[in-house]
Amino acid sequence: MKFLFLSSHAHYALDPEATRVSGGAELQVALLAKELAARGHEVIIVGGDTGQRDQMTLECVRTLVGGRFHTGGWIDTLTALPVIFAIMAREKPEHVIVFGWTALLWILAKARSLIGFQLTFICGLDTEVDGSFGKRHGWRGRLFEKGIKLADRRFAMSDFQSEMYKRAGLDHAVYRSLVLPRKTPRTALKTEDLLWIGRCQHIKRPHLFLELANRLPEAHCTMVCSREDIPLWEAVAERARGIKNLTFLERVPYHEIQHYYDRSRLLVSTSAAEGVPNVMIQAAQGGAGIISLEMDPDGMIRRFGAGFCAEGNFESMVEEISRLLADPATCESLGSGAERIISEWLDNQRNTQAFLEGLK
Repeated sequence: MKFLFLSSHAHYALDPEATRVSGGAELQVALLAKELAARGHEVIIVGGDTGQRDQMTLECVRTLVGGRFHTGGWIDTLTALPVIFAIMAREKPEHVIVFGWTALLWILAKARSLIGFQLTFICGLDTEVDGSFGKRHGWRGRLFEKGIKLADRRFAMSDFQSEMYKRAGLDHAVYRSLVLPRKTPRTALKTEDLLWIGRCQHIKRPHLFLELANRLPEAHCTMVCSREDIPLWEAVAERARGIKNLTFLERVPYHEIQHYYDRSRLLVSTSAAEGVPNVMIQAAQGGAGIISLEMDPDGMIRRFGAGFCAEGNFESMVEEISRLLADPATCESLGSGAERIISEWLDNQRNTQAFLEGLK
């Protein structure tokens, strides 16, 4: 089969020379594309134009430049559409795949009969399918929700998302997150206490991690906060400079990021909503316990004894982290529980096969 993924920055995760980074959704696109290519399928990623070279082949996946649709601006999007449609008309993919929310999903659904492809949507955030997206994001969100209904295939990444699809009366299949394979064994010592990694977005609530670092001045904290919402990022960066026990980094390339998980005792998630966060998966690979303010996707933190979910209670999270940092043996046991998420629950071969079966 021939697959075409429309994803702003997924090609970064395949390029060992890339210094730019993107989010967990793009990493999942790159991993799925790589797995499909390894099975002999022809796979293309059409990415946003950030000055990268066109027509690269990375991990047996072809990457093409599709214009500046990644900016979210409508002028950029409208200018990019002829480029994207010309690529589709030339390449003739059987399946066009979109991971996560974009109003382009509705446009692609309307155009597929002219070009001739099957449109597949993969849910990234729980809020994309819980019925609230259109209300929160105005007309773009409503177009996106219509696009989900028009898609030929829909996928959930968790049991919760599957239940939301069922409530909406939408047929779908389920496959679970893929794992970025380790290139070297984990040998780093646990020299850092708390780690926060994410794009700078309001939904991820980065200021709460800064508050946590202030409340626990004896803890060694690291924050990797990629520049996205510029005013928010500037405010976070300015505040971070005044916190003595915090190391603040704007970005770390994909091929270097695992080291930060490896040397951290606990990963902290302050997000208000996610799907199955890639940071939790990589923390599990690094043997780091997982502390979540809001979410425990499909109960995996509790199921595997991997950490603690505060169910939205920040004070409870602060108290639990303080207790854990005073108890190194328990911290270590949480890291071992997190590793079981990888060994017992997530398997790239099995989950890629589940994706292919879902297309049928």
